[in-house]
Amino acid sequence: QAQLVESGGGLVQAGGSLRLSCAASGGAFSSNAMAWFRQGPGQEREFVSAISWSGSTTWYADSVKGRFTISRDGAKNMVYLEMNNLSPEDTAVYYCAAELRGAVPSSPEYNYWGQGTQVTVFS
Repeated sequence: QAQLVESGGGLVQAGGSLRLSCAASGGAFSSNAMAWFRQGPGQEREFVSAISWSGSTTWYADSVKGRFTISRDGAKNMVYLEMNNLSPEDTAVYYCAAELRGAVPSSPEYNYWGQGTQVTVFS
């Protein structure tokens, strides 16, 4: 059964960095786009970043562009999100998503989701 497991969240001071990891297993994830979404307190889940199956194309929300970097290791079925210059507005549960159903990587139309990892940024 397909499974996504996120790790790397934690508590960090504003301006700091974190690296999130997503381990994928049980599915053909290497042939499809993967993404990160986040949901802050009292907010709806929002798109953060996505990466094509080859890793050659990436997409970012405007709010994280220039600060976050997505990457993947197809051989290991891993996706990463390097987050720099974090601010309290980045506080959220971050979710890994895989197997895009539609054609828009920033949409939530993914078949598989992880349980999420909490990122808390304090000032």
